Amino acid sequence: MTKRVECDLAILGGGLAGSLIALAFAARRPDVRLTLIERDAVIGGNHIWSFFDGDVVPGDRWLVDPLVSHRWPQGHEVRFPGHQRRLDTPYNSVASPKLDAHVRAVLGDAVLTGADAMSVSPSGITLADGREIAAGAVIDARGAGDLSMLRCGWQKFVGHTLRLDAPHGIDRPVIMDATVDQIDGYRFVYLLPWDARTIFIEDTYYSNSAALDVATIGARIAAYAQAKGWHGTVIHREQGVLPVVHGGDFDAYWPSDDPIARAGVRAGLFQPMTGYSLPDAVRFATWLVDQPLDRLAAVTRARAAAHWRNGSYYRLLGKMLFGAAQPDQRWRIFARFYRLSAPLIQRFYAGRSTLTDRIRILCGRPPVPIRDAMRTLLNPPA
Repeated sequence: MTKRVECDLAILGGGLAGSLIALAFAARRPDVRLTLIERDAVIGGNHIWSFFDGDVVPGDRWLVDPLVSHRWPQGHEVRFPGHQRRLDTPYNSVASPKLDAHVRAVLGDAVLTGADAMSVSPSGITLADGREIAAGAVIDARGAGDLSMLRCGWQKFVGHTLRLDAPHGIDRPVIMDATVDQIDGYRFVYLLPWDARTIFIEDTYYSNSAALDVATIGARIAAYAQAKGWHGTVIHREQGVLPVVHGGDFDAYWPSDDPIARAGVRAGLFQPMTGYSLPDAVRFATWLVDQPLDRLAAVTRARAAAHWRNGSYYRLLGKMLFGAAQPDQRWRIFARFYRLSAPLIQRFYAGRSTLTDRIRILCGRPPVPIRDAMRTLLNPPA
């Protein structure tokens, strides 16, 4: 085994953010010698990332399109008590096996899996097996890290893919089916029809707690499928907990004197209200290829700090969701939101809400008690 690897850029973490950075550099700056380092045996873990067409600008689609496992050009729908809506915006999903295969095909020997980092500096990484990665620059994309400096609610989920005995009859993704019992905050079921007899069912919660009872939620998924008349075999399982950040101290989360560059959730680069990271990960990767490697920590922190400032509105919405709405009534906020215009909804998910959008989201009859909403508004997030 080679004990020392030399490269121009070491990317620590082979999740979505780290992988997109590696792919962007391989395409746009092939002169940069890369090493992508992942602790687990595969790139991307066990995840499905999804995005609307409007989340990624046309000029950046070259980066993400090769990763798309399934596309629904017919759009998607949402379901709430007394209100169901179909929206025309096409929807796309990226599954981790395809991400893993594509990254390995493009990067080849530049991918190191099963490589756990023991120490990290701006010029290198020492792995648990003793190998040393000597790098001109290092960027840390290993997930969220320590979130104790931030005030968070949580979007948590368990997902099962079922291979059914008969067609399920779903022709497009159901982004939110909130007609289910409201348990542990705002609960909804998310459906992705992979083919006529294969469907992904995810039971999701906007909760005050990050605790995830996988067995109980798995039983709820089975009950949901049974109620729909779907019978079959579970062929895939996944789970996750995403932060919904509604306040905190960015400078404590990423101190200005930290010499290590960051990316992805570790840099706070996600939509605060949803925990949704793919649009920011694509934008960041295509931006990063034009930045000087010798100033990577400074430029990445400056971009993340600007993202934090720009996210204050979404953090305010998150604070209203978790602070002003009773847990079993949170669905009303989303039900009202999904009566707004389709372009506004699209800009919201992409993190590009205009001033007019922001006013429109907050105006009108409030879906939460006035007193609680005012108490929240008078104590805005940091």
